[in-house]
This record gives sequence, C-alpha cells and structure tokens, in this order.
Amino acid sequence: MSGKVAVFGAGSWGTAFSVILADAGNDVTMWARREEVAAAINDTHENPDYHPGTELPHNISATHDIEKAAHGADLVVLAAPSQTLRANLTDWAPFLPQDVPLVSLMKGVELGTLERMSEVIAHVTGAGPERIAVVSGPNLSKEIIRREPAAGVVACADEEVAKTIQARVHSPAFRPYTSTDVVGCEIGGAYKNVVAISTGMAAGMGFGDNTQASLITRGLAETARLAMQLGANPMTLMGLAGLGDLAATCSSPLSRNRTFGEKLGKGMTTADILASSHQVAEGAKSSHSLRELAAKVGVDVPLAQYVDDVVSGAKTVSEIMDEMLERPTKAETE
Repeated sequence: MSGKVAVFGAGSWGTAFSVILADAGNDVTMWARREEVAAAINDTHENPDYHPGTELPHNISATHDIEKAAHGADLVVLAAPSQTLRANLTDWAPFLPQDVPLVSLMKGVELGTLERMSEVIAHVTGAGPERIAVVSGPNLSKEIIRREPAAGVVACADEEVAKTIQARVHSPAFRPYTSTDVVGCEIGGAYKNVVAISTGMAAGMGFGDNTQASLITRGLAETARLAMQLGANPMTLMGLAGLGDLAATCSSPLSRNRTFGEKLGKGMTTADILASSHQVAEGAKSSHSLRELAAKVGVDVPLAQYVDDVVSGAKTVSEIMDEMLERPTKAETE
C-alpha cells in the first residue's frame, strides 16, 4: 500500500521516518521550518543539519510551503518538538486534508495543559480519536536512517486505521506492530526520556551498570503506575513502546536524553547544555509536566521529581542521589 505522505518536521526523527515511508513505497513531501533546509534536501538529497552524508531516497522532496506540503496527502505525519506542537499545528491545521489520519511522532506531555500529544492534536484540529495515531518504540533516528533493523508500534483507537498505517510504514528494515492503547504508548514514550536523563546522570557521575539498571527498572515501574492510572494496558509498558523504547533510550550514546543527563552528572547546568546543542532533549521539559500530571492523578513519581529538580537547578545531582537512597524501603511490587 502506498500514496502521498506529508511529514511536518525535518529534524532528526522526521527525516528518518520519512526514509521509512519512502522505503515502504510512499511519495513523501517534508515540510521544513527553514527554506535552506528544504532546498538542501531537494538539491543534494540529504539533510545537512541532522543527517549529513546520508543520501535520502529520491521519492522524498521538501518544501517550506505549508499548503504545498499538505496538498494531495492521504496521510499526515507530525514531527515537531512536543512543546512547540500546538503553535506549529495551529499554523498547519488550515491546510491539512480533511478526514485523513494524523500520525504523531512526538514523545512528551505539554507544559501547562498536561496534555498528551494526541490530545493536543485533537484540540487543535478537531479530529476524532479514529483519525489520530501515534508511533512509538526503540527508534533512534541515526540507526533508523542507516536502515538497521528495528520495530515499532502504531497505536490508534480505531484498530483498522492502525492496520492501514501499519501497512504504509512497513519497510524492508522497519517492522511495525499495532495497538489500540494510545495512552500507554504515549506515556511510555514520554516517560522513558525522563528515565534516560536519570540514567545519564548516574553515568556522568561515574556510576556503573548496577546503578543504571536500578534506575531503568524503577523508572519502568513509575511509568507503568502512571500509565495505568490514566487507563493504559500494563502489557503495553512491557512491549516496544514501553520496555523497548526505555532500553534503547537509556543505554545508547545516540540518545539525546541520556547524553543530556550525562552532562548534568558531570556538573553542567541546563542552560549550558542547551546553549551547546541545537537538538532537543524532550525529557528536560517533560520531567516537569509528567511530575505535575502524576500529582494531578495521585501517583508517586520520584524519578520525575528528582530529574525535574536537577533540570530546574533546584537541587544538584549529588543531592538527589542521596535523597533517592534515603527513601523508605518497601516491597518491590508495592
């Protein structure tokens, strides 16, 4: 199954996912925020800012024109940073084709509103749950664009829509599964970034695998508690959108969130880190929104709390490590 896909966002993941779509037989038009990026993609068939040296398929083109990007598309993919989605989508929405599926690649919870990305999409576009899907899983963009074998999850409340999108993104190197658990996939995708920052902090302080594995495991428990309180299926958190994504993001040097945490663990401030990189570590902001969301629904999330304290500068990494170890002990499954 193939057709025309509009991908709004020409960053690391938007570009890598465009390669999946193109390899699956779709004609892809990427919308780039900057005209020079669109021109470079069209002229050189590579994205010099995010994936220099990697040739893009010739069935990928790019434009800075919103209307041109959306025209004729029978599938729309949204790949903006989570905290800018609402503003971007407000600009894009008038040009999006009616009644086509909208696929979210974002992994975050919006500051202030505490909305998941599918909820932001619904509120801005008016689309019903049967039109909104999310893609999640262990999908580091640099490995995806090298066409290393990977798998992911396409989640939509309408199973038939999920299956349709599954067919559109099934490429020789990418194996998609389907789910109807949008909440579980979104919370898993957002929370793993926070856990990855905590794991990176431990690595930055020189701690080894025991410490990092402990943080990953307790982070998964927090993720599951929050997701289940919001109505998710706990099995989702054991799958690709939960444990799979968590393992990749917490362990890989390609992970922006783990790298961000490592720099915090070595003593850098959030301002210093943000000034040194043009790529976004989504967990740096999601730690605060997830902390607030958990408080709203009455779930204890110490990792999100501690990461938020360090990111905001309220506490040092050493202070939060001491606090974590001093927490009262309890049964593991409590």
